Amino acid sequence: MNTLRLTGAAMLLGLAACGTTPSSIVEHPRTARPEVPTGPASANGAIYQTASYRPMFEDRRARHVGDVLTIVINEKTQAGKQASSSGSKTSEVDSSISAVTGLPLKMFQGLNVNAGASNTYDDKSKLDSSNSFSGSITVTVIEVLANGNLVVAGEKQVALDKGTEYVRLSGVVHPDTIQAGNTVSSTRVADARIEYRTSAKFDEAEVMSWLARFFLSFIPL
Repeated sequence: MNTLRLTGAAMLLGLAACGTTPSSIVEHPRTARPEVPTGPASANGAIYQTASYRPMFEDRRARHVGDVLTIVINEKTQAGKQASSSGSKTSEVDSSISAVTGLPLKMFQGLNVNAGASNTYDDKSKLDSSNSFSGSITVTVIEVLANGNLVVAGEKQVALDKGTEYVRLSGVVHPDTIQAGNTVSSTRVADARIEYRTSAKFDEAEVMSWLARFFLSFIPL
């Protein structure tokens, strides 16, 4: 009976793991509601209202908590490293046995001894790394800082077949970098945290299990 219970619990944990949301490096809440006005709106006209007035040709940029703007993700990183080292060492010994007088083993008299050794070391290494991430995500203004900068964060989920893709972003946007269409490039986002994760098993398949790491720790590879 206990065995059946343990088996059932293991199956439930396995099913729960399939739907586990992947961890995130993105900070702050993913969204925020607009702030509610604290006082009643002043009724100072039948048509014109000061509290809700917005010019017709105003640039509708995000500036308040709860406003949204689109981040155009265009991240490209490339790094390379190349190093080389070499060394060589050569040694040689040349000696001979001079005349032996008053001692046995005169047969070795005049024997020459030569010895030589050479050691060469050469090492070269090269490392290249490049990544590319493009797309777009619409985020929400979470906070307006004292200097006018906007703290933004957002998440986009796309369910495809058996897995769910997560695109998350958080950072700080300067209002002057917001372009037409209420968009801003990800390269102009300060303290940017951008990630793409999936709940499928692709990430787990690329990671070595703890049991394999345990046994490999005893094998001198």
